[in-house]
Amino acid sequence: MPLWSAAALIVSPERVAEIHAAHADAGAELLTTNTFRTQRRTLARAGLADRTRELTLRAVALARTACDASPHAQWVLGSSAPLEDCYRPDLVPATAELAREHHAHAELLAEGGVDAIVIETLNTVREAVIAIRAAQETGVPVLASFVCGPDACLLSGETLASALEAIAGLEPTAVGINCLPVSFVDACLPVLAHSELPFAVYANLGAPTQDGGFSPRNDTPPGAFATLAAGWRRSGAAIVGGCCGTRPAHIRAIRAHFAEPAPA
Repeated sequence: MPLWSAAALIVSPERVAEIHAAHADAGAELLTTNTFRTQRRTLARAGLADRTRELTLRAVALARTACDASPHAQWVLGSSAPLEDCYRPDLVPATAELAREHHAHAELLAEGGVDAIVIETLNTVREAVIAIRAAQETGVPVLASFVCGPDACLLSGETLASALEAIAGLEPTAVGINCLPVSFVDACLPVLAHSELPFAVYANLGAPTQDGGFSPRNDTPPGAFATLAAGWRRSGAAIVGGCCGTRPAHIRAIRAHFAEPAPA
């Protein structure tokens, strides 16, 4: 299904609103917009290119409403994805296309009023550099997050260390890793800490399926996930959370863990 998560903005926007509210109620301080697949390139494949602005702004508004109604949520992050499949670095488009399309998507996110743009699940250094530059032209703070394998390498084979070095001069607000299994995180932590940039960790609990769906994993319950997140924080992460497969219960467990008084 070419629309993937963007389909919810058409068939069930009220459900998107409920999900944002549930995460905010669970204690999330950052809410990410459902704009991972609202780029014109993706919508055009479903014959909906003319609804790019409408759906992107709708997604931002849904997150903003939940944020404004919550005592916990403070920031709305506009999600921006690789233009092609985030697990297929071989499909990354040409430089001119990357610059033009990432800038267009970032402009819509900024128009909608996001507090920052998070370019996430990046799988190549080339797209990361171009996407960050394009998003920074909006004047909105920009975060960049990579998806890595078990060896602290991007799916392109490039090292996470080289990726962070390549974008350091662009001075993103923060960097990070996301949409990787929790078992892959530890190899990345020393690299992220060595970069001396503020960093985020938000791992997933599952994997995409061949039919375009998602198969969640149930082997890391909320309490265990919160314990892992606490370890990421001890390793220097400024932001911790969950990606695909996590639920509000995982966020609630993280917040409860950090609310507990430290042992005497």
